[in-house]
Amino acid sequence: MRVAQPELATAIDMQIALVDVQRRVQSRVPLPWIQVDAEWLARQHQAGRPVMRFRDLPIEWTDFRLALRQNADILLRFEALERADYDQIVALGREGNALEPLVAQWYERTAGLSDETSAPPDAPAGLEQVLVLALRPFLARSTESLGQQIDVSSWNRAVCPFCGWEPDFAVITPSADRRLICGRCLAQWNFAPLDCPFCGNDDRAGITSFATRDGRYRVYGCDVCHRYLKAYDARSATRPVMVAVDSIATLPLDAAAMRRGYK
Repeated sequence: MRVAQPELATAIDMQIALVDVQRRVQSRVPLPWIQVDAEWLARQHQAGRPVMRFRDLPIEWTDFRLALRQNADILLRFEALERADYDQIVALGREGNALEPLVAQWYERTAGLSDETSAPPDAPAGLEQVLVLALRPFLARSTESLGQQIDVSSWNRAVCPFCGWEPDFAVITPSADRRLICGRCLAQWNFAPLDCPFCGNDDRAGITSFATRDGRYRVYGCDVCHRYLKAYDARSATRPVMVAVDSIATLPLDAAAMRRGYK
């Protein structure tokens, strides 16, 4: 891709660096055994609320601070984060007494598990992006554990059944179902093949879909909210979806979607 589309070289390098940090941290995170009351799980599922609480996450705070700093370093290096915001985020990582409650409150709020609905007014821009990246290795391991205990086959909502975040990628299965992939914990769940997961638009005339020449990847663009979602088409593929690889391999589709006015 760097050779074929040199204008994307910087974006490719940044994404590879971010994936490298995630894999190194995740390799040190043990698979937790999360014991959750079955009745509580059923009530959460029926109410459309996520089932992964902050206290269930196997966070080793030394590793989390390292991930926070390294992800912020990468975003700064590739000019995806302003220096002033970077300085504030790194300073938060050094303040042990401030960081842990801040991360807990952010997770509970964005997972819909608390009554708070807005971020603190003094939060630096870019903080949420860095928190998503730094927390992902711990969330992904927790999802592996909880996924063995709950059945999400009936979940058809647009947000993740585990952490309440929105999808960042999708896969079209060999049976032509579409499974959304969470942008925060990497969980997968079934969703309507053409409905927009961001605004709920189910008018197929308002969904623009286009694919790569080889048919391996596809984009769904919503003409109502003007957001888009990329997908790996596994119907004729020789391997399953590999989010870390496929999200980078589809960077040309990001550029194509944005040229068409999607975000």
